[in-house]
Amino acid sequence: MFSHVILGVNNLETSRAFYDAVLGTLGMKPGAYNHNGEAGRYFYRSPTGLFGITTPINGEPATHGNGSTTGFSMASPEQADAFHAAGLAHGGTTCENPPGWREGPSGPLYLAYLRDPDGNKLCALYRKPKA
Repeated sequence: MFSHVILGVNNLETSRAFYDAVLGTLGMKPGAYNHNGEAGRYFYRSPTGLFGITTPINGEPATHGNGSTTGFSMASPEQADAFHAAGLAHGGTTCENPPGWREGPSGPLYLAYLRDPDGNKLCALYRKPKA
């Protein structure tokens, strides 16, 4: 459904270190730098899409979306925990409930929420396969 997600950040290198760490837990390579006029950006490519971080091209400060969440699919609860721990170790903050199982309308989900250094809300989600 989605081709890409790009989040605005205020300190590109702080955010690069954060996303290199959390996305590294998914087996992704460090972000590839791309110069965009006065704004720099990093891209993380996977077989199913692209995730990017950028300083805003209009020169205004980046802000997080109130009520917005960017979710990343996990292969296991352990991978979600590693993603969450890497984020905390690289300037992120935990939010919502601690990582763990939640019952959803479509069945059990393992969720781990955190905010990046700019306050963008992220979710590591593992969906238990249907039996």
